[in-house]
Amino acid sequence: MNDAPTVKPRYQEHPRMFADEPGRFILAVILIPVLVGIVWLVFWWIRTRCTLVTVGDERVLLSRGVFAKERLEIELKSIRTVEIDQTFVDRIFNCGILKIYTAGDNPELLQKGMPDPERLRSALRS
Repeated sequence: MNDAPTVKPRYQEHPRMFADEPGRFILAVILIPVLVGIVWLVFWWIRTRCTLVTVGDERVLLSRGVFAKERLEIELKSIRTVEIDQTFVDRIFNCGILKIYTAGDNPELLQKGMPDPERLRSALRS
């Protein structure tokens, strides 16, 4: 057995479904009587639950994918810029779009619908 203490990450969250795209969510709910909405919501929920952003002591990890997994790992010391965009709707639901730049003009990591952006920003700064 491994008796090593587990380190709690500074930030670990899944994107939010409704807050990320409320128009799409409402459309899926309207389509529930036709059963298309239920299928749409189930697949969307599974895809959202299979996406996870974790900020640890040394790196940021993004894991996403249902059948094929994509894992992106960025060391905190190599991060040049952190940008969190929030639309009016994002501000109401306390979520935002995370963009992390290491080099160049394109973000190395881009994830929509991340909850509690101020906690995320402070986890990336400290």
